[in-house]
Amino acid sequence: MSDSLATTSAASALLGFLGTFIIIWIALIVFLIIANWKVFKKAGKPGWAAIIPVYNVIVLLEIIGYKWYYIFLFCLGFIPIIGQIALVLFVISYSIKLAKSFGQGVGFGIGLWLVNPIFIAIIAFNKNINYVGPAVNGDIDFNDLF
Repeated sequence: MSDSLATTSAASALLGFLGTFIIIWIALIVFLIIANWKVFKKAGKPGWAAIIPVYNVIVLLEIIGYKWYYIFLFCLGFIPIIGQIALVLFVISYSIKLAKSFGQGVGFGIGLWLVNPIFIAIIAFNKNINYVGPAVNGDIDFNDLF
């Protein structure tokens, strides 16, 4: 009898934890959609693009100044070791260029890379941060990756 009570208690605790986790996860997703929506609007792009998978990355690439087909660089992650290292370097560069597009520095770009939700929210909700234009001219400049 006490074994079934312990099992029931453990199952209830696990379900309570998972339920709480799911609620927090959904709240974070909604917050990120709102923050990205505001970032897109600041850059003069349609806010609804933030909720369309893949297209939202294409719009962010346009905000930075890259051409749309640079989205295929995200496929580098499928190449073992070398491709994954190249992908990490591209994402760091992408984050720094996004920060520069909003008038921020390299440190802010590193923050975008490491703790993206916080720094995207800073861009979205800070009235002093405005879009200053694309940080690149359409192509990757290997002399100015960061």
